[in-house]
Amino acid sequence: MTSLSVLLGDYPHTRPLKDGTVPVPGVECDYVTASPLYSAFARMVRNLEYDVCEMALATYFQAREAGVPITLLPVAMIGGTHHASLTRLPDGPALSPRQLAGARVGVRSYSQTTGLWVRGVLREDYGVQPSDVTWVTTEEPHVAQYREPDNVQRSKAAKVADLLREGDVAAAVLGPRAIGTQGVELVPVLPDAPAAAQAWIDRHRTVPVNHMVVVRNEVAKRHPEAVAALVRALRETIRLTADERDDSPAGRVVAAGWSEPLRTAVEIGARYALEQQVVRSGIDVDRIEKEAPFLDA
Repeated sequence: MTSLSVLLGDYPHTRPLKDGTVPVPGVECDYVTASPLYSAFARMVRNLEYDVCEMALATYFQAREAGVPITLLPVAMIGGTHHASLTRLPDGPALSPRQLAGARVGVRSYSQTTGLWVRGVLREDYGVQPSDVTWVTTEEPHVAQYREPDNVQRSKAAKVADLLREGDVAAAVLGPRAIGTQGVELVPVLPDAPAAAQAWIDRHRTVPVNHMVVVRNEVAKRHPEAVAALVRALRETIRLTADERDDSPAGRVVAAGWSEPLRTAVEIGARYALEQQVVRSGIDVDRIEKEAPFLDA
């Protein structure tokens, strides 16, 4: 029996694993927790604290570039469109996306994956380059080796919304789950965000992925059958909980196994990361896909 320490968020599609409804044959999983979830990402990329860990896509890209010995597994845990994630105060001055060129925008971390997707939208649809904006952050990157671009500044504010309340930024990037926890009402900057999000999906034929899953290279090498069994179990829990997810982009993105939509999302995320200096070298998605051949068994 192989033992694995596994850090996954609490979702309908992880609950059957954690409560034992869906077993992982031949594997004893120790399901550990972290609060907030993203605090585990730094511990994984800096200390390899877990055998298997959910991880933000941008953090994985940076960890890979830094040589952290982890392998990406083809499991999309959460994602969705982020056109509504670029927010402002409702009583503030009118603001168009193009007016953000030359402005200050708050974001928890420059390498936060939600920010990666938002900056991609601003460049593609509104011509606002990442370098046109001063990005004001409240937290450091998860990957210690990463150095932020010169147009990134650190604030002492506790929350991103505090930057808005203090008038330090014109807009702020917040993940969908975080928007309602800031203690202040926020509205989207992008006009008709749902329609713009659907246009992005139609154009790219995929949905942005935020979190996937990684495994320590040593574990993948020594126990490939155990890792494959865990991925198969995740695929089964995702299938069993399909009725608990709606037909929204966030509901559709959850999946296990390489597919054309998942591969496309990773490729676009990798391109955005290079354009935004989230990474400084290109990311070979073909190679990433081939790094876990045991999953085809």
